[in-house]
Amino acid sequence: MSEGGHIRLLPADVANKIAAGEVVERPASVLKEILENSVDAGATQIDVEAVAGGTRLVSVADNGSGMNRDDALLSIERHATSKIHTAEDIEHIHTLGFRGEALAAISSVSRFRLRSRRHNEVAGTELVVSGGKLLDVKDAGCPPGTLLEIRDLFFNMPARRKFLRSPQTETAHIRQMFLLQALAWPAVGMSLTLDGRRSWALAAGSTPAERIRELFGQEVAEGLRPLEPGQGDVKVSGFVSLPALTRGDRTEQYVFVNGRPASAPVIGYAINEAYHSLIPDGRHPTIVLYLEMAPDLVDVNVHPTKKEVRFRRSSDVRDAVIGAIRAALSRAGAAFVAGQGANPPGPAMPAAVTPFLKIDDLPASRVFSYPRLPPLESRGPMAAPAVASVPVADAKPVAAGAGPAPAPKAPWTWCRVIGQIGGLYVLLETEDGYVVMDPHAAHERVLFEKILTAVEQGKVESQGLLVPETVELPPRDALYVRKNLELMKKLGIGVSEFGGDTFVVDALPRGMQGLGVKAMLIDVASHLETLGERGSHSRWREEAIAQAACKAAVKARDRLSLGEVEQLVIALASAEMPYTCPHGRPTLIYTSFHELARKFGRE
Repeated sequence: MSEGGHIRLLPADVANKIAAGEVVERPASVLKEILENSVDAGATQIDVEAVAGGTRLVSVADNGSGMNRDDALLSIERHATSKIHTAEDIEHIHTLGFRGEALAAISSVSRFRLRSRRHNEVAGTELVVSGGKLLDVKDAGCPPGTLLEIRDLFFNMPARRKFLRSPQTETAHIRQMFLLQALAWPAVGMSLTLDGRRSWALAAGSTPAERIRELFGQEVAEGLRPLEPGQGDVKVSGFVSLPALTRGDRTEQYVFVNGRPASAPVIGYAINEAYHSLIPDGRHPTIVLYLEMAPDLVDVNVHPTKKEVRFRRSSDVRDAVIGAIRAALSRAGAAFVAGQGANPPGPAMPAAVTPFLKIDDLPASRVFSYPRLPPLESRGPMAAPAVASVPVADAKPVAAGAGPAPAPKAPWTWCRVIGQIGGLYVLLETEDGYVVMDPHAAHERVLFEKILTAVEQGKVESQGLLVPETVELPPRDALYVRKNLELMKKLGIGVSEFGGDTFVVDALPRGMQGLGVKAMLIDVASHLETLGERGSHSRWREEAIAQAACKAAVKARDRLSLGEVEQLVIALASAEMPYTCPHGRPTLIYTSFHELARKFGRE
């Protein structure tokens, strides 16, 4: 090397600030590291306080084992830890923390105070650190356990501080991180105080079911089904939602591996496989999943913030998760048949189906003129181009043969409702074939286009609720709803803040009064989050309305009168794209008499 080389050892304070860039992204990251230390210390009660989204103060007090003076001084040094001693220990990690760099990194970018006392000692120790410099060490009177106060995060790194969001946004992240850790350790009592107001006070010694009820409410808890703890090397427990209870993103899928909030691609794949054919594409169930296995079967040292893990036998994890979820859904009677082999099972058919529309109930005169549709394919889902809308009022039932003369290339100018098959599908006869209609998908399409047209024209009809509904949303969803109150009012949704993460909904778009208000707000919020500021354009409106229409549409096995079926058929024919629902599933499947005759060998 030439004289006067350029490579130098970094000073300790610079190294700590670089490490802080990996460990400390925002105040919620600070909270995560400290909560994990408290759990590792055996705490049964943890009290959290944050001010201004944690930018001014993050305080965590626990009743764990505490530290003496020597341990307290070592805790703020890089790579000082009590959790591993040799390289071999990394293969058998059973604690949440193990790298020994969190407190050193945090104290290097904040005004840091630590008070700690062991249970068998009379006095505790207090450390004061500012920007990585130890300012004071002294005895202190304090309860057993540890209290950490982190003030003015990134005060000595203005560039990093500029990247922090508003206090409101950082508070939402604090709440979400607290919720995640509270779910991970339901037996630990926890409280959260934000800007001087108590947000959560969770009892110690809770079961996972009790903790879910405390965090999400009774309604969500009742919609979840428990997983039976399995046997073998990978034990899976927790709760999953029924296929009818889904949302547009994965933000309510919580996975914990040996108590650590973390995930892996194989777990996401297993969840998708378990629900395959049960829920539409783009929908995701609510899941709280606890995986337990020997520490040497999972590698937690693959991600700087330990958000992702790697499994030694990933196929065992996949099979255990799929089997546990399918078994829970099967026990719940969620239209699911536990199948064998690689092919996913399909929905179960009822043992006996009693159609609500019988052939004998329908006189031959129940034939009505129909708005002309473009030519149909001879088989499979219809995929013809769109046609101009025809007002429903112009398509009234008439006697057989009284309709207008058919156009040469319009194969469907009239139809007759035959009845219902399979407890769901409606069978229609046309002049040269028959059509099977899915009323749920058809109703989705009709509602979607009706509301979308009103939104684009600024003529959404809003109808007040008889009794306004009060809805408390998860922190992340509440943030996006709060930011877009005016946009939601343009959709015909009358929503206003009620304090905290609670909102009052007093109006919905006309025709959607039967819709679950909370589910609708969460769906719209998830689309707003995904599409960001493009919310002023048409894309988000189409997606949000499609999801709302799905919730408000006719459900499988709903009873419809003959008149309702006829009106649905007429309205569907007037749609711009009557052949698929907003999610892309077919609404109609057509078979010509020519094809039928060929299959019977008549041609």
